Amino acid sequence: MTEPGNSQADLRKLKKTRLIRINVFFFFVFLLFVALIIRLGVVQIVQGEEFSKEVSRTESNYASFPAPRGKMYDRNGNVLVENIGVEAITYTVEKTTKASDKIETAKALASLIEIPTEFLKDRDLKDYWVAANPEEAANLLKEKEKEKKGSETYQLQIDRVPETELNKLKGNKNELEVVALYTRFSAGYAYEPQIVTATGLTDGEELTKEELTRVAENLELLPGIDVITDWKRSYPNGDLLTGVFGSVTTPKQGILEARKSYYTARGYARNERVGRSNLEYQYEDYLNPRKAKVQYVTDSSGKVISETMIDEGRRGYDLKLSFDLELQKQLDTIVEEELRVARGKTGNHLADRAFAVMMDPNTGDVLAMSGKKYDFEDGKINDYIIGNFTTQYEIGSTIKGATVLAGYQHGISRGTVYNDTPLILKGTPIKKSVRNMGPVNDITALKRSSNVYMFRVAMEIAGETYVPKGPFDASSSDYQQMRNYYSQFGLGVKTGIDLPNEAIGQQTTADNPGKLLDMAIGQFDTYTPLQMAQYVSTIANGGYRVEPKIVNSIHSPVEEEGLGSIVTEHETRILNRINNSEEDIRQVQRGFEAVTKTGGTAAGIFGKYDVAGKTGTSQTSYYAEESKRAYYGTDTNNLAFVGYYPASKPEVAISVIVPYTGLRAGHPVNKYIAKRAIEAYANLEPKDPNAEPEPPAGTAENTEE
Repeated sequence: MTEPGNSQADLRKLKKTRLIRINVFFFFVFLLFVALIIRLGVVQIVQGEEFSKEVSRTESNYASFPAPRGKMYDRNGNVLVENIGVEAITYTVEKTTKASDKIETAKALASLIEIPTEFLKDRDLKDYWVAANPEEAANLLKEKEKEKKGSETYQLQIDRVPETELNKLKGNKNELEVVALYTRFSAGYAYEPQIVTATGLTDGEELTKEELTRVAENLELLPGIDVITDWKRSYPNGDLLTGVFGSVTTPKQGILEARKSYYTARGYARNERVGRSNLEYQYEDYLNPRKAKVQYVTDSSGKVISETMIDEGRRGYDLKLSFDLELQKQLDTIVEEELRVARGKTGNHLADRAFAVMMDPNTGDVLAMSGKKYDFEDGKINDYIIGNFTTQYEIGSTIKGATVLAGYQHGISRGTVYNDTPLILKGTPIKKSVRNMGPVNDITALKRSSNVYMFRVAMEIAGETYVPKGPFDASSSDYQQMRNYYSQFGLGVKTGIDLPNEAIGQQTTADNPGKLLDMAIGQFDTYTPLQMAQYVSTIANGGYRVEPKIVNSIHSPVEEEGLGSIVTEHETRILNRINNSEEDIRQVQRGFEAVTKTGGTAAGIFGKYDVAGKTGTSQTSYYAEESKRAYYGTDTNNLAFVGYYPASKPEVAISVIVPYTGLRAGHPVNKYIAKRAIEAYANLEPKDPNAEPEPPAGTAENTEE
């Protein structure tokens, strides 16, 4: 029985509507299943391989581990610079490592070791605070600022770290150590081990055996931490030659900022140790080792699933230097002893330094080089070997050999005689020698060190004829012409030595024409002790300017003691030949030989040793050390010597200069250094059992110049 108001037709209509709705619903369900099946088919059939690769995707990353730098040896195979192993703690960041992971590891490690914190800067503290307090750091930003780039928002957070928070860190020693470790953890790239601490990593830093043991026993609790054997430079002969060797940066200092692009282009890590001065810097490409390389394979989540050593690395190439270790030791002793004795003489209170260079005039090998400097504060004499190529002085009469040869080049004949009497020129102070010598030729002028002879040569070069009380007009081109002559010998130009930062001397602007005459006797322009050695070598070897060198050859590293096979050899390099004939040069050599004979300015100095050379005294004014400013302007003498031995067949050339000695000290320290240096060299050779005994020291004839 139907309800009132609902006809049979209405019921049929309602039933039909419901059926349609059900059919439509099932139809849509059917379509969804079809779409799902199609999608699954696409995933499995079309994209299945791609998704499978993604799931099994791995990535290779490479890390490098330190290897020692190359060693340095002297010319006879004696070790000068080597490496010693030091234990070190490293930290390696993985791609999945978060800042919070670093902090947790830093806290754990800080409980096991002590770490210096003096190196920390406020920026380090801020970086740590932001990493350790992410929520508080986020609250430092305004809502609009949070939309900026990550680097911009981070900088805003750094700038806004409250001072009170920094002070809290500074007042908490334990947390400061955590900051120090976190800072070192964050210094490099992923999979690039960072040296966290090692003995000598910074001044005073020490990693004890007890600390190493504690860390090694807890490595499983210190993710990223490892204990390795690192290296540091060692010098078997103490401070000997260390000024020439130079230094290496620490892992904290890393590559030199000034050459950042150079190093990064060659695959250096930011924290990699590099040479920062002298030989370590100059030969970085050879001394730098090939680091051990490990391949880390990570899965798609960044987890390391394998590691493989793909290159065990090697030590850097070794350098064989030109120095003779025994000769160097003796020269250092000689220079220091003679400087100390000289300072004990009345009037020598400003004489604070002395230099000597010994080189093979035929090959350019620097056999020994010494520089010593007195410290006015503590009274100690310190090494100043770099002063031989970085400082310059007026070299006095030692330049006269070059002046005579310049005269020959200009057209003055060998054997020309000039009358050594005072020159009186208009507008110029009287120019004279220490004493009037009368008529002298070139050889006698060198032997007795005639100033007037050199003045006359300079006037000839300037195209001037001497007229008593007449004018003398030297132009700038005359000065340049003289300098061009001198440059043929290496004076006033770079010698070419394989060391950085070589000085070339100072070329002064003249305030009166007479300064050209002063230049001719070594009392105007300044030169380095190394330039002096190159100059006298040019005379010794017959006129060839040979490039001085410190490194003779470069060798492959070997496990056993000694040098490996030669990688490259530095041959003798002739830079130029002076524009003089063989007879011109021989004439000056005769003059140099006469200097050490009776009547010469170095008579009685060298005894049985066949030495040729030239002495020099330059009158200068003291303007050296700031601590001695009260003495600025004081008249002093630079005492110098250049020479070679044996005179008949030169094997070694020598230059000596001792600046700022007293005018009346009466102590020829330059000659004593040269004498003892030549003796030291001669005694390195096999001794002749029939040789005569050496003359006693101090018998030199102190001849004025």
